[in-house]
Amino acid sequence: MTSKRATSAGLPNILLTHGLLIIFVILAIGPILTVIMNSFKTTQGIFTGPFVPPTAETFNLQGYANVFKRGEFFLNYQNSLIVTIATTLLVIVLATFAAWALTEYKVRIAPLLAGFFIIGIMLPIRLGTVPILKTMISWGIIDTLLALILVYTAMTLPLAVALMMTYFRSVPTELKEAARIDGAGEFRTLGIAVPIVRPGIAAVASITMLPVWNDLWFPLILAPSRENQTVTLGVQQFVGQFQSDYPALLAALTLGAVPLILLFTVFSRQFIQGLSAGYGK
Repeated sequence: MTSKRATSAGLPNILLTHGLLIIFVILAIGPILTVIMNSFKTTQGIFTGPFVPPTAETFNLQGYANVFKRGEFFLNYQNSLIVTIATTLLVIVLATFAAWALTEYKVRIAPLLAGFFIIGIMLPIRLGTVPILKTMISWGIIDTLLALILVYTAMTLPLAVALMMTYFRSVPTELKEAARIDGAGEFRTLGIAVPIVRPGIAAVASITMLPVWNDLWFPLILAPSRENQTVTLGVQQFVGQFQSDYPALLAALTLGAVPLILLFTVFSRQFIQGLSAGYGK
């Protein structure tokens, strides 16, 4: 009887919570869906019914045709894929080795090195834009995808190392000692521990890919040429070119946002589970 009363008493709270969550979802997804929906309309259809789905009279793909005719979105997507994939792989490999070394080898400078990574999380890398620009010019790699890959790797590596350290600390010491007693070297022991920290690797991949794909600042400064433009930079330039062509403007925004939405949809579960489990440890 008591449990039934408790359940009935908690029902309004559950309904209120779910209602608020639904409202937040609508507020978050509504503008995105509106942009995507209106990108398939004529200009007249956009202004007469911005919240109405495309009809037979208002449906139009001319905006997408103008974007692909005047721009190089396939090249932009290729550049973004190269930068994002290369950065993600580099961060995963470097963060795994660095976190393993900082948690396994009890040397005096280990806390100092870990502190440097923590400082790297707190300091925004954009504060060092001018020194970074001078460094890339001196190295002769300005206006290349390599410059973006190196900067993004340095930008996301501190958080990735800190996250991987929490996971490596959760690996049972008995497992590592048993592997070493059986004659396994350090690389083999690390290979045994990697499957246990796989959720952390997934979290590192997700927190690396999303900001790299969505960044505008460094592509604008380090790789502004037409052949090295990323999707975000290409979309930004289209916004300036098509201010009066609203279907093309919305089509460019949609083409820039859809990959990011897909990435977040695919990796959101790993991102949330990995970060929550990592901080819980």
